Amino acid sequence: MSATLDSPYFSPELDLLREQIRRFIDTEVKPNGERWEEQGMVPRAVLRQMGELGFLGIRYDEQYGGSALNTMGSIVLAEELGRSTFGGFGATVLVHTDMASPHLANFGSAEQKRQYLPALIRGEKICAIAVTEPDAGSDVAGLRSTATADGEHFVLNGSKMFITNGVHADVYFVAAKTDTSAKGSRGITMFIVEKGTPGFSVGRALKKTGWLCSDTAELIFDNCRVPRAQVLGEVNRGFYSIMRNFQNERLVLGAMAVGEAQTAIDQTVAWTKARKIFGGLLWDKQGVRQQLALAQSQVSAARQLVYHSAWLDAQGRDCVKEVSEVKALCGELVNSVLYTCVQFHGGMGFVRETAVERMARDVRVQAIGGGASEVMLEEVAKRM
Repeated sequence: MSATLDSPYFSPELDLLREQIRRFIDTEVKPNGERWEEQGMVPRAVLRQMGELGFLGIRYDEQYGGSALNTMGSIVLAEELGRSTFGGFGATVLVHTDMASPHLANFGSAEQKRQYLPALIRGEKICAIAVTEPDAGSDVAGLRSTATADGEHFVLNGSKMFITNGVHADVYFVAAKTDTSAKGSRGITMFIVEKGTPGFSVGRALKKTGWLCSDTAELIFDNCRVPRAQVLGEVNRGFYSIMRNFQNERLVLGAMAVGEAQTAIDQTVAWTKARKIFGGLLWDKQGVRQQLALAQSQVSAARQLVYHSAWLDAQGRDCVKEVSEVKALCGELVNSVLYTCVQFHGGMGFVRETAVERMARDVRVQAIGGGASEVMLEEVAKRM
């Protein structure tokens, strides 16, 4: 597929990137993903290989080993990861590239970026973002973790929940309240915390419905001493870092959902054209054809909203409304599409050897993570 021919938003450079990512997924991910699901993680050797190919530094400055592309590069990566049929693989990569490491790239000091960014881009170190807590997700103002100044250190206490890459990451970007007297979202600071820091531990690995090859954890901070040099950005200004990257996070999740939905439709069309029923093919049934045609029309429309919103973001335009629409629409649509695709696979859609069965479990979280549909619709409503 040539995105240049299909869309004004893409360039030959981005088309080449898409082809390279798709080739890697076809040769390295699809044949091995089932094993990773059983192991509960994506092997770090695979992520290092992606780093060597330049897939983990698409948006970052060339001086650190990146490719210096814009938002559209992230969209290409996310959409192709969605097409892999392994949502946990996509989540592992996108958290590293587009949800966690941007905090360092956007707000890290020159020294912090020199210290960490090249290794993250090469895949030698993997990162995670630790904002969500048992009582605070999209409601960042509800954070209860604290960080108290103590000379040349801050002392972190609290817990984080649902942290993707949480079990096996090397570097964590952690949000905590540094001014507990500040109202609402004020008084939050971001910290760089390395694995092995005394007082920091993985509480437990979480067993999930889907994204099985993505390691997800509860994190515990018990008098964890973090040097002041590891403050990421300005003290008490971490909320702005979190809010800035929510846009990127929601865009790539929307693009990933579009890739998942398209692949499920493609697989279901192929299945219905081969499945014999009542003396003919399942595809011969008008009701089946038309439901799949409607799903295709909706996915095609959603894809264009993703592309346009990403283009607005790349131009530096205010697009909170459009990105919120992307996240709400795509998160709900991919679940609707997978419901239909499982239905048309019949009994095989309920068997774990079928890709659509796995994808149906994986995509359920698309309407929850990164901003639940209800939260996103409120953001849209505010701007209507």
